[in-house]
Amino acid sequence: MASKAFTRAEALTTQYFRLPAEAIRSKHYDVKTLAHLKDHEISEGAFAHICKYRYEKACTTEVPEDLHFYRICLQDGRILDAVDRGHSFVKLDPLLLYIAVHELVHVFRFEFEKIDFDASEALKVEEEEKVHSITRNMLLPVTSLDLKLVLECFSRHYQIGDWMH
Repeated sequence: MASKAFTRAEALTTQYFRLPAEAIRSKHYDVKTLAHLKDHEISEGAFAHICKYRYEKACTTEVPEDLHFYRICLQDGRILDAVDRGHSFVKLDPLLLYIAVHELVHVFRFEFEKIDFDASEALKVEEEEKVHSITRNMLLPVTSLDLKLVLECFSRHYQIGDWMH
């Protein structure tokens, strides 16, 4: 299910930002669920969060090469709990799509708009508001009744994601 949501989210993200289809995939990100997360990748406060991993490659040129990738860490328990608590109106597929789009907007902004991954907490809160707004704008044209309920329930009243090293 997560794979399907992220495939659709990639298409929506590249379309919204007018990028070539491979642009997001080429930005080195992966998605892991709780069963595959390390202890420091588990968070109780969000549906998902992003970790950034950096590798320094020894090179012969004067400019060191900054290799990095983003890991989107899905917090299965939080996601399933939200679906369970809202079972009459919150469905898993639209919630996963919202989360996937939200996290890919972060990846896009870190990479293409050079948003500082290491920003202060105050700037991270501001960035979350921007990402929520962009996510809503991206999803409004494709909104089904189930997705509309997710947009209404979780857009501002629940923490979708955060990021950390």
